[in-house]
Amino acid sequence: MPRTPAVADANASNEDPMKRAMTVGVVLVLIAGCATSPKYDVVIRHGTVYDGTGTAGKVSDIAILDDRIAAIGDLSAERGREEVDATGLDVAPGFINMLSHSETSLIEDGRSQGALRQGVTLEVFGESSMGPITEAMKKDSIERQGDIKFNIAWNTLGGYLDHLVARGVSTNVASFVSAATVRANEIGLDNRPPTAEELDRMRAHVRVAMDEGAMGLTTALIYIPGVFAKTDELVELAKVASQSGGMYISHMRSEGNRLLEAIDETLTIARDAHIRAEIYHLKESGESNWKKLDAVIAKVEAAQKEGLEITADMYTYTAGSTGLDAAMPPWVQEGGYKAWAKRLEDPKVRERVRREMITPSDAWENLMAAAGGDGTLLVGFKNEALRIYAGKTLGAVAKLRGKSIQDTAMDLVVEDGSRVQVVYFLMSEDNVKRQIKLPWVSFGSDASSMAPEGAFIKTSTHPRAYGNFARLLGKYVRDEHVIPMEEAIRKLTSLPASTLRIKERGRLEKGFFADIVVFDPKTIADRSTYEKPHQYATGVKHVWVNGGQVLKDGEHTGQKPGRVVRGPGYKPKT
Repeated sequence: MPRTPAVADANASNEDPMKRAMTVGVVLVLIAGCATSPKYDVVIRHGTVYDGTGTAGKVSDIAILDDRIAAIGDLSAERGREEVDATGLDVAPGFINMLSHSETSLIEDGRSQGALRQGVTLEVFGESSMGPITEAMKKDSIERQGDIKFNIAWNTLGGYLDHLVARGVSTNVASFVSAATVRANEIGLDNRPPTAEELDRMRAHVRVAMDEGAMGLTTALIYIPGVFAKTDELVELAKVASQSGGMYISHMRSEGNRLLEAIDETLTIARDAHIRAEIYHLKESGESNWKKLDAVIAKVEAAQKEGLEITADMYTYTAGSTGLDAAMPPWVQEGGYKAWAKRLEDPKVRERVRREMITPSDAWENLMAAAGGDGTLLVGFKNEALRIYAGKTLGAVAKLRGKSIQDTAMDLVVEDGSRVQVVYFLMSEDNVKRQIKLPWVSFGSDASSMAPEGAFIKTSTHPRAYGNFARLLGKYVRDEHVIPMEEAIRKLTSLPASTLRIKERGRLEKGFFADIVVFDPKTIADRSTYEKPHQYATGVKHVWVNGGQVLKDGEHTGQKPGRVVRGPGYKPKT
């Protein structure tokens, strides 16, 4: 505290004693005021703090200063400019969504409310990527846009991430670079291997993305053009990601009939490219495949003992969601949607597709065969005239139209101008619980962060978009005691942060970024259902992202402090 004139004069021998006593009193008050003035921006008091490492929670205080955690412990002698009473509430690091599809939803609405209201502070994009992108790809993407319309003002993955944050987002964002996107840059949507020159350029695209901060290489091997890539091609691209410290993460070629073979391919890529690998949304699709979980666990854990770094993520539902493209053979889709729709208007092609849709085969991943027409729920249409079918099963719509399930699926794809978003009921609840217990499994929504308003409510969605993380903490931790709270929080925080090699996030630790969630363990729950999916989860009270409070008393504050979280190979521009 600077020395004041009053203090300088206090020793003057000719000063009136009464005046001197009054002056000293004023100085003491000023000193006391300085001692109790706020030291921190925020102090969160008396919450049960889970640090993210898997240790049990304990009642403590946490202080935030600027964008960092400044102190943890007994802070009763300290003050914050804002004081938050978390008595009876749990305090945890912000949750990390290992598979988010919010690339376009955050362009529409950067508040990311569906995710934030579950405690998610980092959305990690994967399977596909928003760059690199050619002018032809931009044109095609814009033509295929649905309710969310936007211009594509970037060319690379890094350019997209910078663009998104410049617009303003409430969560942090990160992304993998997609092998399919890289392939489309050089080969288009054709079913053929790359030439040596094309493969060199594909490697270069991956290298640029890694330099820009990509987390690694991602694949989605049941969709075109990813389905056309052979293992050796993926190994070559994964080697580039590995050189930058990145990882390989994959929606494998099969999650059903050839699940074990698909895991073998993932392990081969990990070995040959010397790269960490993760299995996206681990599952055993179709009742005939539910018994394979023991073998899945055995394969992964044997690879771990071998020295490979292999992990997985999952969502907390027995149904998946994708399009009707996963009900038809890849050959009919070669060349993209326009070519696919045109072929489906040819009677001879339709006859072949119809036959292959109902013929058991391991040659491609037929999700509708596994789910059946009555286990295929229609949720997303581009054509408003077809939205009367949203919330109905494909089997029910087939009856309404008086056609076979196969012909109805083909007709809807042509009429809608899209692949049509559907929900497939495929998995076993017992297997979901067993997977939740696996120490190497984290969580991803495999969905967009949305809000029950505006463009989002024009179509339906899978309830995992609004409930994946809250469902874990409410249903599986509190209600069914599948795993304890401290283990669930580890799987939502430090496990994915470590897997991704993210620094200074994923734990409540002094000096780490202040990504913090405060929730009520007694009330946290998912409310979204298949019939009424656009419903927020409940129980999350407060959320901070980089020290900025984005959720207060359960409501969005309007703040958008989200940043790009870069991968380990990031090279800042000079």
